[in-house]
Amino acid sequence: MKRVRVFTAILICKIVRSLAKLLGRGSSIPGKYALKVCPDILSYLQLPELSIAVSGSNGKTSSVEMIAHILKSNGLKVAYNKEGSNQIEGVVTFLIGASTMSGKVKSDVVLLEADERYSRHIFKYFHPKYFMVNNLYRDQMTRNGHPEWIRDIISEAIYDDMTLILNADDPLVASYGKDREGTIYYGADILDSDTITHEGIYDDGKYCPVCKKPMHYQYYHFNHIGKYKCTSCGFERHKTEHALTKTGVKEGNAFITIDDSYDIPVFFTGIYHAYNILAAFTASVALGIEPEKVTESLAGYVLKSGRISDFTLGKTEGRLLLSKHENSVSYDRSIDVVVNDPRKKSVMFIVDAISRKYYTSDSSWLWDINFEKLNEAELDNVILVGQYCDDLAVRFELAGIDQSKVKVFETVQEAADYCKDNADSFLYVITCFSDKEKILSIVTRRELA
Repeated sequence: MKRVRVFTAILICKIVRSLAKLLGRGSSIPGKYALKVCPDILSYLQLPELSIAVSGSNGKTSSVEMIAHILKSNGLKVAYNKEGSNQIEGVVTFLIGASTMSGKVKSDVVLLEADERYSRHIFKYFHPKYFMVNNLYRDQMTRNGHPEWIRDIISEAIYDDMTLILNADDPLVASYGKDREGTIYYGADILDSDTITHEGIYDDGKYCPVCKKPMHYQYYHFNHIGKYKCTSCGFERHKTEHALTKTGVKEGNAFITIDDSYDIPVFFTGIYHAYNILAAFTASVALGIEPEKVTESLAGYVLKSGRISDFTLGKTEGRLLLSKHENSVSYDRSIDVVVNDPRKKSVMFIVDAISRKYYTSDSSWLWDINFEKLNEAELDNVILVGQYCDDLAVRFELAGIDQSKVKVFETVQEAADYCKDNADSFLYVITCFSDKEKILSIVTRRELA
């Protein structure tokens, strides 16, 4: 009877998946039907020996994409949820889609993006050999609450037979490895852009995640990410197996250096992108790819996910930086890119639909973003766009942004028309997945340099 239910669940999932693809529908619906027929279907699928899951607040999709690229470039057959549907229904859809009718996944490696809240439900049925956690930030707080709560949720997904791959620079993440064998750490050494004091609206690294006493930082990469030590219980940043040791530009070409040995040409040196590359590098080496081969695969690789897009709008050239709505750390890193660019420039922020997945009109997260840092930049225009443009306008006024430079528009088309007629400097556009097509449908995309 059980075999019949398993076979039926696989059959239904494959049929619905084929129909959903024809109709352009979501990637979680087939898995939802399979789970109705066989709620524990994941425990009956046969995974290859090599499997790795990636979770955390930011960078999951980018890291998974790069790991998949590295593995495939080195001759391995990889099954991964490239659509990014990372809750249990999406994972069921992806794994059954990569399986035979008997439930055997047809690949050398399974690479899984796992939602931070749902990984505990997924891993009840199977345990990936490697489990990587990138970071824990304030993200979609109407859904996720505080990152310390998410830290506790993810801990329920960790089992003794897993090898953990952890960001040593995030104390919330690194605490999973405390007193635990079978853990691989990666992180960044001190960089030119680091600060001795904390910068940001709030400080989620102020207290030790282990004993809750005050934490001391030697330096900060950003927010609560850096080199830390608790002087009470002794919890501190762990020594890393792989480290980001340098970022920069040489002879006009951007690069990052890992382990002082591996120079990787990149199209973008933002610290977020550098961390994602480092995570992909660490995971790929753990999976058995030689560091030299990983470096070769990553050299100049441009993400297909469209997190960064160059464009032309009239006579204006620009760059779209996708930042997660309801995630202040993501916005802060995009703001850093704008501030650190020495050229003449303008910046546009679009907040029109806060989420693709659920309705919320909560804009309180705008107050967690360090918009004040924009006062350090020489900006021609600050353009605020979308349904929440007035919320942005109030926030920018109280951030002390020069109001003579602020332009407010309710629609993206109005803002684009203004830029065509008035902007003569490089234009940064910062928005989220929910709003990106509203600008990309107007501009002309260019290949990333």
